[in-house]
Amino acid sequence: MSERYATIAEQLGKWQQAHLLTFWDELAEPQRVALLDSLADSVDCAALDEAFRRAMATATSTKEDLNELLKPLARERYLSVAEATEVELEDLRQAGLEQIRQGRVGVILLAGGQGTRLGSTAPKGTYNVNLPSGKSLFQLQAERIRKLQQLAGGEGRIRWYIMTSEHTHTETLDYFRQHQYFGLPPDQVRMFRQRSVPCVDFEGRILLDEKWKVATAPDGNGGIYRALKDEGILDELEREGVLYLHAHSVDNILIKVADPVFVGYCVRKGADCGVKVIEKVQPDEAVGVVCEVKGKYQVVEYSELSSETANRRNPTDGKLTFNAGNICNHFFTSAFLRRIAETTMPLHVAKKKIPYVDVATGERLKPTAPNGIKMEKFIFDVFPLAERFVALEGRREEEFSALKNADTAGIDCPSSVRGDIYRLHRKWLIKAGATEVLDAADASFDCEISPLLSYAGEGLETAAAGQSFRCPVHLTGADEREQH
Repeated sequence: MSERYATIAEQLGKWQQAHLLTFWDELAEPQRVALLDSLADSVDCAALDEAFRRAMATATSTKEDLNELLKPLARERYLSVAEATEVELEDLRQAGLEQIRQGRVGVILLAGGQGTRLGSTAPKGTYNVNLPSGKSLFQLQAERIRKLQQLAGGEGRIRWYIMTSEHTHTETLDYFRQHQYFGLPPDQVRMFRQRSVPCVDFEGRILLDEKWKVATAPDGNGGIYRALKDEGILDELEREGVLYLHAHSVDNILIKVADPVFVGYCVRKGADCGVKVIEKVQPDEAVGVVCEVKGKYQVVEYSELSSETANRRNPTDGKLTFNAGNICNHFFTSAFLRRIAETTMPLHVAKKKIPYVDVATGERLKPTAPNGIKMEKFIFDVFPLAERFVALEGRREEEFSALKNADTAGIDCPSSVRGDIYRLHRKWLIKAGATEVLDAADASFDCEISPLLSYAGEGLETAAAGQSFRCPVHLTGADEREQH
């Protein structure tokens, strides 16, 4: 212990981080071990110092004004589902299903976050938005994978790679085990951790979360690339013959997991990197847009757009010129992921209110104003590295409804995402031949169709044709009916 302590203390002193050992003399032996483990696992002083300087240089430098450089996505690299014919979409769907049938498609789920803004410390994927079924985000997505495999036929499996964080890994794993992986074979689901990095104050001094523990935070969704390499996932993809990956965040309740149309489109175009977007219709909507800048593709944050650029409209159709709204919905080839795994990515500074132990008093404080920074990487920062980049525009009402806030916010909350599912599923029933779907007597319109019955509205004719429905409506798959 003394040799280990001396080695770590020397390094901390060299990099002006010796304050992390302030409380050593008052710690019990298990806490001393925990502190040294925390320092050894998460603190590389040289790398942290370099990262802090790089992040702060980026944050304080004058950003290049991109507004005169922006171009909308080229039409040959862009397809709108709303403008495509049913024949075109079915052709792409079959192309995607064939890749699934051959076992070449995997899914990367970004699930490292907790439901903090929802009033929960549990992994966000475990959250139940109070659908009639009571299904969580994880269960809905697992069942979409099961149904899609059934639609594809054959022996192909969609391998599911779930990126957790130090805060969510154990609880996520326990949750899946408790629910028998929602009907998927356990060896089809692979969980792995993204890296965590120390939180620092504005001078680069590492903060203590407890006297025996460094304050850390996940390194952002852009940490996926390093984690895939470090956790051996890239080698697994090669061994399993997985060529194409669909990556998305856990909080989109409408996500079409491994969407065969998206996969088929990207494969047909020979893309190594692709993005699914939705049309941005309001200039002030807080969503980044995918654009071309100096011949490369990137996401430009809404805060970087001037009012003139954000409000610019096409003279032909009146739509916003820069309307490819980014929703964290991506396609990658496994070859691309391997190629960029060692890339030094930009670091983004997020000023946060970070609870910490005051080394002067030993008190653990919860600040009311930002007192430090978290350094994050963004998943879309690799877009400029793509050799062939494409985009597919989906319909917002079918593709995107984010769960971020408690109901008190009134937007991106449990009640809003429930409503989006209900509206979509009512639409499916009408399209399948239902004569009407009436509100309940209390004007509620609960309408849920299990993913095990229909992935995206297909196959409902037998249940719906010529039928009149009155809410609440809850249609389940055969497997679920057998269980009851």
